[in-house]
Amino acid sequence: MRIARFSIDGNVAFGAVEGGSAPGAEGDLVLDIIKGIPYTDFELSGTKVPLSKVRLLPPVLPNKVVAIGRNYAEHAAELGNEVPEVPVAFFKPTTSVIGSGDAIEYPSFSNELHHEAELAVVIGRMCREVPRERVKDVVFGYTCANDVTARDAQRREKQWARAKGFDTSCPLGPWVETDLDPGDLAIQCTVNGEQRQLGRTSDMVRSVEDLVVHISEAMTLLPGDVILTGTPAGVGPLNVGDEVAVTIEGIGTLTNKVIKRG
Repeated sequence: MRIARFSIDGNVAFGAVEGGSAPGAEGDLVLDIIKGIPYTDFELSGTKVPLSKVRLLPPVLPNKVVAIGRNYAEHAAELGNEVPEVPVAFFKPTTSVIGSGDAIEYPSFSNELHHEAELAVVIGRMCREVPRERVKDVVFGYTCANDVTARDAQRREKQWARAKGFDTSCPLGPWVETDLDPGDLAIQCTVNGEQRQLGRTSDMVRSVEDLVVHISEAMTLLPGDVILTGTPAGVGPLNVGDEVAVTIEGIGTLTNKVIKRG
């Protein structure tokens, strides 16, 4: 099931996305409004609105976004890094999260903004120290993400808080797909229609199960929390006016335009 978060007439709601998932079929999609929130057992209201009549919001409002760096060997190599012995984790703040169609604001402290297409894992229940065999029980679903990075600040500052945590640096969307095997999905990034990244989640050094186990050893994960699983090779520059799109097989396409901050 595809579950979206949206606003209409000043109200915010969740809805089940119904209709074809083929490219170009978005105009035929409708949302069946969910009663309550989707992390527990929920009912569909039967009240339906066309997707074209609503504004899509970030599909979740995470308490935290835990991101993983250098989880694709070719991406680590393209930036001159080795694959780390243990997963490299960092946080992106909630203020960095935006939805599909929202603008990425080019930060004033950077001259080298990069796209990073990623599979995002959405947690569905509070959990800690999750055993591998129970990872599927705590995952709500998956969505597309763009770990937008101020690459020059990342190199200069060593710590990644500003380089990867600035406002609008974490686009998520367009919705969450709850029925999906993340083991071998095509992941693509285009800029102004030109392909920049193309990889498969099967190339990840550490799997979704590995990452959930590793992260939950250290911290409690809450419903709506997001784990970013790393990006394949091909990262590159974004400029003001560019339109960047992340497409993941079985989920959909997350699209954002880059604008000047201010």
